[in-house]
Amino acid sequence: MPALAAALLLFPLSAGPALAADGDGGKAKEPKPPARMSEIGGERLGRPGTQAPAGPGVPALPEKLTARSWIVADAESGDVLAAHNAHWKLPPASTLKMLFADTLLPKFDKNAEHKVLRAQLEGMGAGSSAVGVKENLTYTVRDLWLGVFLRSGNDAVRVLAHRNGGIEKTVQEMQARAQELNALDTTVVSPDGYDAPRQVSSAYDLTLIARSGLQNADFREYCSTVSADFPGTWVKDKKTKKKKRETYAIQNTDRLLTGDYDLPAYQGVAGVKNGYTSKAGWTFTGVAQRGERVLLVTVMNPSSKEHNAVYKETAKLFDWGFKAAGKAEPVGTLVPPRGAEPTAAAGTGEAGGSEGARAEDPARAGVAARQTPGGSGGVGTVLGLMGALLVVLAGAGLLVHRRWPLPEQAARSGPEGPEGPEGPEKTPVAPEAARGSRTPWKPARLWRLWRPERPGKPRGAEPSREPGKPPEPRG
Repeated sequence: MPALAAALLLFPLSAGPALAADGDGGKAKEPKPPARMSEIGGERLGRPGTQAPAGPGVPALPEKLTARSWIVADAESGDVLAAHNAHWKLPPASTLKMLFADTLLPKFDKNAEHKVLRAQLEGMGAGSSAVGVKENLTYTVRDLWLGVFLRSGNDAVRVLAHRNGGIEKTVQEMQARAQELNALDTTVVSPDGYDAPRQVSSAYDLTLIARSGLQNADFREYCSTVSADFPGTWVKDKKTKKKKRETYAIQNTDRLLTGDYDLPAYQGVAGVKNGYTSKAGWTFTGVAQRGERVLLVTVMNPSSKEHNAVYKETAKLFDWGFKAAGKAEPVGTLVPPRGAEPTAAAGTGEAGGSEGARAEDPARAGVAARQTPGGSGGVGTVLGLMGALLVVLAGAGLLVHRRWPLPEQAARSGPEGPEGPEGPEKTPVAPEAARGSRTPWKPARLWRLWRPERPGKPRGAEPSREPGKPPEPRG
């Protein structure tokens, strides 16, 4: 009895710390950002909390922003207009696929065919999002990239990673690419963004990565495609007795691009990538244009339980950014890649190349680039989302005006073909030549885009799940 009494007396004491770890009502406490974070892009971006401009004519920030981290940046100048915990290292979910694409897209001819082996589909995490890639079937590289961007297919990611030499090699190359881009908050463990120990990125890094990826015409096309036909299985036609390959429609899961029952498609949006896992919550990086202004917004893990919260908060930040641009004093800058020479003449210097003079301290280099005439470093972001945007609204009355050729096409001094700046060439790009295929990081003139409101839903659009339904697949 004395022993039992002693045990009963001790029990509340031993249980106390566990209860103290929870918030009021037994709910887990919200994590707090570090007191000091990276200062790449400017000292203010290393501070916790909201960093926003003030002054005459500057609109107030939107109310009810619940994301742990977000950033609004001018894609051309690199000016960070406002940010909230910009460098907080958080799980990125499938937004990390932007880095996967930025790293691997230049390596493979999009028309090349690839036969999928069983081993290439093994090892996906439980509940992974998938586009439906099947073993022993052949797909073009373009098919697989559409599966990555539209359906966030971890199966397509793994097949492309194996084509690149394997998961481990791809992860190493992605990490190296992040270093080149000065995305130093990013640690890559899985190429598809599926939750993994120590895998993190930040709103700042994801914005840098998107800005780099948008310099690739194929990247722009894939991320802004609303829907596409994906190859299925081979079946025998009952009438002709010949085999034909079925296809099925896939739709982009980016709700700012497609719209939803409680969310209109955002005018001027052109991608980029969304994500969800149980650990990361909802994440999203988007690009949109109004007039000659192009903005990038990244939102990570809103605490709001409202349906489509990540997209609604992104839309609010886009609206604010377009109103504030030109009036707000920047709170920081998006730095150029290492080795980039923002003041170099056209046709020199490679985006992210390690050769040449290395950029100065990243915390100051972007500011210097912004203050140098023509040194935006954001050329690719507005380098003609043209091909991609035509895909977005084919048949919906989109009118695009472009006032100059893409730089890689100009370097070839030939006319731009219907296949984009790469033209109709079908010769596979050798891995060792991949770095040379990147769009040069150099200044360029803006182009203008007139984008009317889209009547109705885009072709093939389907509403997402209603509130209360199970969450979308992870990754």
